[in-house]
Amino acid sequence: MSVISGAGPGVDQDDPQWAGRLPLQRARTGSADDVDADLDATIEMSEAEKARYAAALGEFHPPAASDEPHDPDDLDQFVDTVELAQARRPGADRLSAGPDHDRGPVRDPRLGPDGGQGADEDAPGSAEDGGEPRFRTLESALAAREEAALEERCRAAAEEDPEAASLLGAMLLRRGELDEAEVHLRRAAAAGLRAGANNLGVLLHQRGRRDEAAEWWREAAVAGSAPAAHALGLYLRDRGDEPGAEYWLRQAAEQGHTGGAYAYADLLEHQREAGQAEKWFRAAADAGHREAAYRLGRLLEAGGDPAEAEPWLRQAAARGHAGAALRLGVRLERRGERDEAARWYRQSAQGGEPRAACALGFLLRDGGDEVGAADWWREAADAGDGNAANALGALHASWGEPGMAEQWYRTALAAGDHNGAFNLGLLCAADGREAQAEQWYRQAAYAGHRDASNALAVMLFQRGDTPGAEPWFSKAAEAGSVDAAFNLGILYAGRGDQHDAQEWYARAAAGGHAEAALQLAVAKERRGDLTSAAVRYRQAAEAGSSEAAFRLAVLLERAAEDRFEGEVERWYAAAAEAGHNRAQVRVGVRAAERGDTGTAEHWYRRAAEGGSRSAAFNLGLLLAREGSEAEAMLWYTRAADDGHGRAALRLGLIAARRGDLVQARDWCTRAAEDGPQDVAERAGRLLEALRADLSA
Repeated sequence: MSVISGAGPGVDQDDPQWAGRLPLQRARTGSADDVDADLDATIEMSEAEKARYAAALGEFHPPAASDEPHDPDDLDQFVDTVELAQARRPGADRLSAGPDHDRGPVRDPRLGPDGGQGADEDAPGSAEDGGEPRFRTLESALAAREEAALEERCRAAAEEDPEAASLLGAMLLRRGELDEAEVHLRRAAAAGLRAGANNLGVLLHQRGRRDEAAEWWREAAVAGSAPAAHALGLYLRDRGDEPGAEYWLRQAAEQGHTGGAYAYADLLEHQREAGQAEKWFRAAADAGHREAAYRLGRLLEAGGDPAEAEPWLRQAAARGHAGAALRLGVRLERRGERDEAARWYRQSAQGGEPRAACALGFLLRDGGDEVGAADWWREAADAGDGNAANALGALHASWGEPGMAEQWYRTALAAGDHNGAFNLGLLCAADGREAQAEQWYRQAAYAGHRDASNALAVMLFQRGDTPGAEPWFSKAAEAGSVDAAFNLGILYAGRGDQHDAQEWYARAAAGGHAEAALQLAVAKERRGDLTSAAVRYRQAAEAGSSEAAFRLAVLLERAAEDRFEGEVERWYAAAAEAGHNRAQVRVGVRAAERGDTGTAEHWYRRAAEGGSRSAAFNLGLLLAREGSEAEAMLWYTRAADDGHGRAALRLGLIAARRGDLVQARDWCTRAAEDGPQDVAERAGRLLEALRADLSA
């Protein structure tokens, strides 16, 4: 099976899993402040202006703050609340001119002076084809007409009326006509209008004149402008004036400014005021602020309240927050709710989070869909996720495609993931390229990769370079590698330094290393500390060591106490099932003692086929007793050929009984050589009798 790198080749476009899938989008970068990219979100209107133009504008509807992360160089770093009427915002009350106002020509204020720039290309009859601009709905056409009429009235009054100048400046600022907007906003600001001062700050910031913008924001904030207080707070925060930032952000938050509440909470969390930060994150989240909901969820998680955190993560995820969707997917996957987890991973991935695409790949792989997993891993890897590239490499290696595996491991390494170098080392070692493997291990090890340090040390140790291996074992062990700690124990034991060896075995055993616990148990049993030995044997057995399970059963069986009988059976059975030959023989012997010949034969046969000469001999005895002497002879012979003295003696006796004295002599000779002592003595006596018979 092969997966070809790239967006097109190797993908079945008719695959229902592919249908409707979009390429992974890169997330916007920037700080965590959520702001609205629309200039409408930066513009303020005074209460006087609202009252003066109420008949023309109707009710004002401040929109919810946007949830897009901002670019630190954007205008949006400082303002994110709308106080100007939203003529084109879906769901806002439509603007309506009074009966005595001339509506004027219909013109979408989003278009340029000639009515062409910015036209909706999807709308039929747009300015581009020479026709009159058309609108998607009659409602939007009426709104555009009313705003155009309002602009004409403001232009007529702007020279004499600061409030009209302020409103006109705001409209021009929103359209990006900064030169003309600045003239009108300066007139309004000079007249003391709060909205004019705030909006002039917006314009100046957009032009890069940030210090001057802050002066006007300060004037507007002192006059009670929440958007200006928020903007000024962010300006001061970014210049390191935390006390000033805290004051103005608190002013904005207490006036109900959503962005101000979020920014104030962010500052409080930075100051380690978790309780107050939670209060203001909650206020912003309750107002629909997506990033605040996410941050509140994270704060509650960190405080040990995951149940309360989840609804906030869900709120943020439902509003398209990629990070919240990723965390929600992780929580659901841990709970076993794989289908819903996959849905949130997919949403997060499409929102630009490569880690979610990577997680979705693992979810699909674990469900048996390796091709689907490869598809998502490739998208994540193409977006720079080294973990996904490593996963792709491992998948291709399992498919028998080392060339593709190596390509993806190199991609992971290029993305800064040193697992790539380690995996390249493993790949080269498996292919017999020892020199290259060592180079990759060294590269990863010098970058601090724990397992690469251990692998490099193993390679050096096996080569006989113990001085070169020891520091790498130590580095890996100090970084938490239980395998390296165990290997250090082996290294010190080989030098005869049992004290240091036992210390490293103990560290490895504390990390769950079964063989290290076994080594400790054997040492304690040799010293006669059987209680401590049993504890360590049990630890190793529970961690999966069949040798420890067998030794623990033997230790408990020797205690000859009824209270241990159940545990003896359990550990012998566990070791036998794991393929431990001696345990299989012991289970067979215990079954035979109970008269359960069927079970005994089963385990003798498994052990004998696994190479146990004792099992072969015991199986021969059992078969002989059941009348199957021909098969019994086969197992006796196998055991005797492996050096089992009793099996050789048994064959000698059978041969003598059959009158084959030469063969009997040969088997008795082997029995005398192989022992044990009592067998050798019996074989010797039989040999003397055979010699007498052969001499007669």
